[in-house]
Amino acid sequence: METFYEKYGGEETISKVVDYFYELVLADETVNHFFANTDMEKQRKHQTKFISYALGGPNQYSGQSMAAAHKGMNLQPVHFDAIVAHLQAALRHFGVQEEDIRDALEKVNALRKDILYK
Repeated sequence: METFYEKYGGEETISKVVDYFYELVLADETVNHFFANTDMEKQRKHQTKFISYALGGPNQYSGQSMAAAHKGMNLQPVHFDAIVAHLQAALRHFGVQEEDIRDALEKVNALRKDILYK
């Protein structure tokens, strides 16, 4: 079965989705402060590899665990939900089908306990 990653054009498309996603995130005062001191070029590359892997692409992700990556941030449900909403909007913007968006967001929501309240 074709993976989400293959269906939508691989890392090149995921990279465009990630760029648009961060445009939305950085414009959102609910969450943009978390990225105030972040090297966004590095963050975009890192996130592209992570999302590519999460959506069925090759495992090029060599970053920290979700819990370690978010340690000390004390992310709350409102923050997590804002990020999920921006990812959903970015996927829609690039014409991803609703069924595939639901599947992608299920994978993201599975990480919720590893990200919140750290």
